Amino acid sequence: MPTDGSDYAQAAANHAIELALATEAALHIVHVVDVGVVTGSVNTAAILDALEEAGEQALQEVIDQAEEAGVSVIEATVLGGSPYRAIVKYADEHDIDLLAMGTHGRTGVDRYFLGSVTERVVRRTEVPVLVVSIPGRAD
Repeated sequence: MPTDGSDYAQAAANHAIELALATEAALHIVHVVDVGVVTGSVNTAAILDALEEAGEQALQEVIDQAEEAGVSVIEATVLGGSPYRAIVKYADEHDIDLLAMGTHGRTGVDRYFLGSVTERVVRRTEVPVLVVSIPGRAD
């Protein structure tokens, strides 16, 4: 399950953890550092480091929650690249059976111009995608 630390990713994490427990499956958690957003920046290395650190923190929050719930196998990875491409590639390379993703992420405004990461993943993967919203929240 991809996470960016957003409320929607947390909602997806809740479902992914429940499914992992119910099926005794491994839980794969990924965060993608979108290297495209810093291309040409003055201090690219520092920005990438900060983005990776934020990604590791988002991963750790889900890891802690999964461990507390009793998930026995947890794999977490920070990836780099285009988010939707990295997620689809990871799912293919690791034989993932189901992706759980939030309907929105931290880049809410960008999705109107570029299309959401979730939408792009759904359109480009053969893996079933559980798309999770937050009940009662209309965006």
